[in-house]
Amino acid sequence: MLSLFDSEQVHGWATRLHRLQRNPVMVYGTAIGAVLIATLIRWALGAYVHDRIPFTTYYPAIVVATLLGGFWLGSLASVLSAFLAWWLFMPPPFGFSLDAAQVTSLLAFLLVCILLVGVVAALNSAVDLLVVEIYNRRKSQLALQQLATVAETSEDAIITKDLNGIITSWNKAAQRIFGYSADEVIGKPVSVLIPPDRPDEEPTILERLRKGQRIEHYETVRQRKDGTLIDISLSVSPLADATGRIVGASKIARDITERRRATTRQEMLVREMSHRVKNAFTVVNGILAMSARYVKPESLVQDMQNRLAALARAHELTRPGLLSLDASKEWPTTIRALIDSIFAPYLNTDGQRLSVNGPDLEIRQQSITALALVLYELATNAVKYGSLSIPTGTVQIELALTNANLDFVWKECGGPKLIETPSRDGFGTSLVRRIVVDQFGGEISYDWDTEGLVVRLLVPAAQILLIGEAGRVMELS
Repeated sequence: MLSLFDSEQVHGWATRLHRLQRNPVMVYGTAIGAVLIATLIRWALGAYVHDRIPFTTYYPAIVVATLLGGFWLGSLASVLSAFLAWWLFMPPPFGFSLDAAQVTSLLAFLLVCILLVGVVAALNSAVDLLVVEIYNRRKSQLALQQLATVAETSEDAIITKDLNGIITSWNKAAQRIFGYSADEVIGKPVSVLIPPDRPDEEPTILERLRKGQRIEHYETVRQRKDGTLIDISLSVSPLADATGRIVGASKIARDITERRRATTRQEMLVREMSHRVKNAFTVVNGILAMSARYVKPESLVQDMQNRLAALARAHELTRPGLLSLDASKEWPTTIRALIDSIFAPYLNTDGQRLSVNGPDLEIRQQSITALALVLYELATNAVKYGSLSIPTGTVQIELALTNANLDFVWKECGGPKLIETPSRDGFGTSLVRRIVVDQFGGEISYDWDTEGLVVRLLVPAAQILLIGEAGRVMELS
């Protein structure tokens, strides 16, 4: 078996030989030149070589001619060598008479030449086959190297396993996605990645692989080394040996966690938009009824325009990145300013239906949108179902700082009597709960008192309010 270094040498030599063989002038010129050189050498050695063996120096020339031109050029060189040896070196020189011994010697030379030409031609063909094999091997090695490079640099996890589910290879992306190094998992069952609630998934895959079936990509869940679950898109293909027998499978897994989160966010945004559109009709109807009760007919249009403009500003506060392209626009930076902006569309000009008690605290810029969204949901629900849905209803907001927490209490009074507690949260209530609990890390409670809804938020002050250099919450005098 040739080593890679030896095969490279053979390939280089054969390549140069084939390049020479493609030039007919060079081939025939070299063959004739070799015979002439052999003749000159034989002439020079005439004093040392017996007359009955005049063919000694011609064998290398015949080998060269056969290597370059194949069997027929080798045979032609053999005939030319025989003629020159007979004419020049068999006594009498330059004569054409032969005795029996010379004829026998000449025929023996031709027979040996034919055998030599046949052997060299066969070896030449074998070398050609070897060169083709070396070339194919080099292509296969290059393809394997490229495939290995692709596997190692891929952003997707690429894993191979045998038909018993034992992992046989593991790329860097698999280590990054699942947390296991190659040394930790190669030789172990792939079930280490399967969550306990999916015991039948891997046996089903292995059974289909034994039948030679390719599993089209599908979305599933796998378990990382630290026990956390990860959403992946998985495709599985059977691996066969040289005889075509299925011996294993390759798996390509793509982390789709961010895509799932983006889809969830998108679905939530669509639901939120739908929720807002429905709210808009109810709120506009409430604003119209409110204006009709408190505003004189001649100023109704102006009052409606003002309230709708305030409603638009409230919408912008709850979704500034979506509804406003003006990044330079200044938004309220204190709780009281934010509350006033949110409530402006729903209150009459005297402002007696809303009371806010507590310090006027400065809000972190990153928290304005989320807090505005919470206030907007509370305000629109009060307009639709609560105290602001009737002329005598009011809303009281109490603010306090206790133990590094912002204590926010929303209390509705004078509205419709609450008969029963809702059996489930609506979209708005779920949205508020998610913001307070998940984003702010706080707590929220609802008290469905018969006299009016009471909502209490307890949120770490640092999550909402601006903290000064001394670690104290910034209050505006």
